[in-house]
Amino acid sequence: MDEQTATKMLDGLRDGQVEEIVINKEDFLTFRPFLVNRDDFKYFHGTAGRGGHFTYRYLEKPRS
Repeated sequence: MDEQTATKMLDGLRDGQVEEIVINKEDFLTFRPFLVNRDDFKYFHGTAGRGGHFTYRYLEKPRS
């Protein structure tokens, strides 16, 4: 996964175009730096799923 793809996915989530995004285990280590370096990082909530995939949603209020 490249930066452009990750940014497009995260922006779509933030803008409400999609309710959630799923990141496969194989893409997680390349995806995560793009996520944590965002100014709105605390608005994203990720849940680990069975098999190593992660599901992210965008929150109305930032995590503490």
